[in-house]
Amino acid sequence: MNINSDRRAASNSLVQNSGGDGVRLDVTPESAGWRFLSFSVVNLAAGTSHTDHRPDQETAIVPLTGNGVVKAGDHTFEVGRTSVFEQMPSIVYVTPGDEIEITAADGEFEFAIGSAPAEGLYPTRLIVPEEMKSEVRGGGASHRQVNHVLAPPIDAERLILYEVYVPRGMWAGWAPHRHDGEDGSPYLEETYYFRMDPGNGFIMHRNWTPDGDFDETLVMHDGDTALVPKGYHSTVSCPSSNMFFLNYLAGELVDKERTTPPCFDAGHTWIHDAWENDDAGAWKQPVMQTPNLGNPGGLPPGADVAGDDPYKVSGDKPTDD
Repeated sequence: MNINSDRRAASNSLVQNSGGDGVRLDVTPESAGWRFLSFSVVNLAAGTSHTDHRPDQETAIVPLTGNGVVKAGDHTFEVGRTSVFEQMPSIVYVTPGDEIEITAADGEFEFAIGSAPAEGLYPTRLIVPEEMKSEVRGGGASHRQVNHVLAPPIDAERLILYEVYVPRGMWAGWAPHRHDGEDGSPYLEETYYFRMDPGNGFIMHRNWTPDGDFDETLVMHDGDTALVPKGYHSTVSCPSSNMFFLNYLAGELVDKERTTPPCFDAGHTWIHDAWENDDAGAWKQPVMQTPNLGNPGGLPPGADVAGDDPYKVSGDKPTDD
């Protein structure tokens, strides 16, 4: 993970990852200015533990990297993951009131933990990949894989979790959608936790309302988190890094109501039909046949062009070691 502690946030919706051991980032209803959702990322050194107790909250623990042991109430679960880009998670769901202790088993263990108000309808349990719905959404430059890691048909009271995989240079969340209680949408608070492969790339995430009163574009790096306080939102990765993000959502939808869809921007929903019909009207390269297409010097056909294209350079793919 590439962490630059000197970067400065341009918005309250950007929560930067501090790196190191312990709590790397922390979002609470008080810090976010909302009512329901809490979210943190924690990294434990080998043999160390993190304890938690949330009497009126249901909690979901998602392994990110490494192996750990989660004790919750009378239950003990072993969870682990080599990388978010290599394995799906097994998630520990903790009912309100159960004491939580998480210990790094061998080497470092990084995990996400988030919660929302709940009454205790569902017991503490382990949710495994075989239970999780998976689908490919979108088309064109917005193909992505969405894994419903704690979303219907998996039961919870308020929490909804997705993991999304976006190929490099592509968009997620298109057509744009909102779930802030406006335009008939449900009210849900949401965090986006980002990882990149390779990790030296960047992401642009936009939150906005159509009236123009709220509009922010966040530049995100590997390990950062974006908040969605209101409005429509969408995200794009730079062309040299694949993008992963983990969503935690919670709000006014309870239990079976968690299937309620968001509200989509009607000005862009036509693209869904275009994708399903071979994207009629989409530009294909070259857009226009010109006399000197492919001639970097702009010289007449047949003229001698010396040298290679100065904009075509090569290099080694970076690693995160």
